Amino acid sequence: MTSREFFHKFNSTYIWGNILAIVILVLLLAIGVRFGLDYYTLHGESIVVPNVIHKQYDDAVDIMDKVGLKIEVTDTGYVKDLPPDCILEQSPVGGKRVKSTHVIYVTINAASAPSLVIPDIIDNNSLREAQAQLLSMGFKVGEPEYIPGEKDWIYGILVNGKHVQAGDRVPADAVIVLQVGDGTREITDTSGLNEPEYEDVEVEQKRPKYDEVYEYVEVPVNENGNEIKDERGKSGSGSSKSSSQSGLPADPSSTKPTE
Repeated sequence: MTSREFFHKFNSTYIWGNILAIVILVLLLAIGVRFGLDYYTLHGESIVVPNVIHKQYDDAVDIMDKVGLKIEVTDTGYVKDLPPDCILEQSPVGGKRVKSTHVIYVTINAASAPSLVIPDIIDNNSLREAQAQLLSMGFKVGEPEYIPGEKDWIYGILVNGKHVQAGDRVPADAVIVLQVGDGTREITDTSGLNEPEYEDVEVEQKRPKYDEVYEYVEVPVNENGNEIKDERGKSGSGSSKSSSQSGLPADPSSTKPTE
């Protein structure tokens, strides 16, 4: 094929007609997509989201229906001073513009406070560790109560003035009071003290001193109770010791012998 024949076929009406048809088709697709997306997404149409915070759920549903929006509950919370089924939060917030097909997500107030389980922190954690764990679980932790014991060690938990143990369920809005050691020991605690031991000692009783040094001497007396003496003036018993030598007092009833 010569160059002249090639340019002649290139300039033919058939080829230019196909090119023109392709260009028109592309333009139609582009215009269709452009206006089609605008129609599908309701381009240029928006609705201002009403503020339904602190409204009852049924009232909030009616308010959203009037403006063409839907409402859906995604979570519950608890505020003691607000009635049950009251709207606590909403997303998107009131005043924001959205499409009519947009869903408004809300959080409503529960009828009662949710309960939480007390963790095992008694006699197992320090004050700082216990506070961090309780706060991460959603508890409200008050000022600790110091009692005699090891410094900053957890000895008990009080809720509304009552002791609770690990595993007990308490309201989430209850204030947790930790009983913490103040670094001292209780004086009345004598469990670690040893009582003194006493040894029984047998005491030997000594006899009177006069029993070891002196001895008793029998002295003969007459019928009147007077001492009988021999011719030499000595007692008739012939004992080597007299009553005066034995250390005993003389008989007052005795009389001197007559010459």
